[in-house]
Amino acid sequence: MYVILEGIDGCGKSTQIELLKEHFSNAVITKEPGGTEFGKQAREILLHGSLHSKNAELLLFLADRAEHFCEIVQPNLENMVISDRGFLSGIAYAITNDPSLDLEFLIELNRFTLQNQLPDKTVIFEIDKKELMQRVGSKEQDRIEKRGYDYLLKIQENLFKTADFMQLDYLKADATQKIEDINSQIIEYISK
Repeated sequence: MYVILEGIDGCGKSTQIELLKEHFSNAVITKEPGGTEFGKQAREILLHGSLHSKNAELLLFLADRAEHFCEIVQPNLENMVISDRGFLSGIAYAITNDPSLDLEFLIELNRFTLQNQLPDKTVIFEIDKKELMQRVGSKEQDRIEKRGYDYLLKIQENLFKTADFMQLDYLKADATQKIEDINSQIIEYISK
């Protein structure tokens, strides 16, 4: 089973991943970008580098996704793979960076990188601006977070738009709820 948790910075994905790691102790826990050696280098470039081309950023995400799928996800599909972010984030970031990009084209590129293996379960976190400002405002920000709260909220909007466009079955997790309540909802959804 392939599970992805999607959401913008500060929404609580990492906290939930840690809790899921305890509950699904045999699951392979990973992240995009950064789940492979190549991904660690790509993540450093994406978050702290100085890419000037939006297309270069998109292609770096896609290259990482293809390597991540081949190295981490595909060999473990018989068990459970839980990933902190995945293809929906890739599409949402790309569309937010360049609204002229064709959504169907981006979906096809991502299907290609995933060898047509979309996740079995998807959780998308939703957070409001006030809560986002409290969570992200107090920490040192990376290159993407420095683009601002409205930028991050536009990415969140595009996560949901893409999932709806693709008619994906997903769990919408209210990131403002108690951590334990969110965790219970996710576990119930994954275990169905």
